[in-house]
Amino acid sequence: MIRYHISLFILVLIACILQQFIPAVTALYDARILLLHLVFLCCAVTVGFSPMLGLAFLCGFLWDANNTLGPQGGDSEVYIHQIDSLRFGYSILLFGLMGVLMQCIQPLFRRGVWQVSAILTGISVFLYLLAEFLLITFVRGEWIFPGKVLTQIWLTAAMTMLCSPLIFAIIFKLAKLFDYTIRYDGLKRRYFTPEAYTLDN
Repeated sequence: MIRYHISLFILVLIACILQQFIPAVTALYDARILLLHLVFLCCAVTVGFSPMLGLAFLCGFLWDANNTLGPQGGDSEVYIHQIDSLRFGYSILLFGLMGVLMQCIQPLFRRGVWQVSAILTGISVFLYLLAEFLLITFVRGEWIFPGKVLTQIWLTAAMTMLCSPLIFAIIFKLAKLFDYTIRYDGLKRRYFTPEAYTLDN
């Protein structure tokens, strides 16, 4: 189990490096694939709550360390001391919330219904980007929501979601390699075969 969890942390680090080389698609409103977020979401549904929080902290820390939001400005009458960007660490909270959302459908995933988790990765990325943009508008002290931004958000979420089967395939390979069983730890089903079933007279 430890080896599998370590492999997920390494996978997150690799995703963080590869994220730097994934360009935005200018033809699609500068939408891009958020590989780090996708890897986290796919990993979060395969582990327990505590390892998920550890992954959320690592991913949020790496994301904030590699991405600095530009100056936000704001109303000088409202913000006497201008806030240049969102505080470092806000992504950790957002990653944690995404992880909790993925954990909600973990029983379905452990029964083999990974397709629902794949769809939820897109929904989670959409909510993450939406929450991030709303935080930025709050910091600015103004409410502006251009249609282009919404289009960019849902296109990014859709493009990221389409890559989820590949990430799940990699995670399944890692689980098999390190002998980690992704199964439902709660109530277990019992199957009775005609040979095993005997009637007590």
